[in-house]
Amino acid sequence: MQRHPFKLPLTLWPLLASLVLLPGIAKADDDALLQAVHGFLHSEAQSLGEEIVIELRPPSARLPECVSPQPFLTREGELPLGRVSVGVRCGSDGRQVRYMQADIGVLGEYPVLAATLNAGDTVRQEHLVQQQGNLAELPNNSLLDPEQIIGQVATRTLRAGQPLQAHQFRSLPLVERNQRVVVEARGSGFRVSREGQALEPGGLGDRVRIRFDSREVVTGEVAGEGIVIVDF
Repeated sequence: MQRHPFKLPLTLWPLLASLVLLPGIAKADDDALLQAVHGFLHSEAQSLGEEIVIELRPPSARLPECVSPQPFLTREGELPLGRVSVGVRCGSDGRQVRYMQADIGVLGEYPVLAATLNAGDTVRQEHLVQQQGNLAELPNNSLLDPEQIIGQVATRTLRAGQPLQAHQFRSLPLVERNQRVVVEARGSGFRVSREGQALEPGGLGDRVRIRFDSREVVTGEVAGEGIVIVDF
C-alpha cells in the first residue's frame, strides 16, 4: 500500500525521524546501503530547508550485499524533492548498479508575491515575501530562490501568496530588435569589439543574431545592456 507521509501538519514535523523505511522490506544486510543513500540524500537536500524527512524504498528483489555503495541521482541537476530515483554503484569498480525510490519532504521557505502583480510588470525585491511549507508539495518548476525572480517580467497577472513558477516570467530585454549593440569577440588572450545591429530582442543569457555593416551575421550571448559576446 502506498504511503503519503508528507500531508502531516507542519507542527508535527519535528517529531518525525529523518529516515523512514517501509516496514517489512529492509533486510539486515541492507543497512550500509540504506545509510549511504540516506546520508547522500540528506546532504543533497539540506540546503533547501530546516526539516527533512526521507522515506526510502529498498530494492524488493533479494540482491547480493552492496559493497562500498556510491549513491547518485539518476537525473542530473534534479532537485532532491518529492519522489526521486536513486542509483547506487556497488563495489570498488562501481560496475554493479542498483536503483531504489525515495520520497523527500523538506520544510523550508519559498518566495511568493506580497500583492497582485500585473502582466508586464517587473519584479522588484519589495514585491516578494518568504512563505514556509513543504517544498515537495509545490508545483513543478517552482522557483525557490528570490534572486531567480527579481528583475524578471511577469507574463501574466499573478496573485499574492501563490507559488511562483519559471514559465510565469521572462527576462527583461537588454537588447531590442534593430538596436545598435556592441559585439565583443573573446578568445584566449584577446578581446575585440565592434558594432552591429541586433536582429532580435534578448534578455540576459539569451542567444541573438547580430548583423554587421558588411552583412555578415553572427550569433552571440547577451551579456548586458546593449552588449553581446561572441566566443572564439
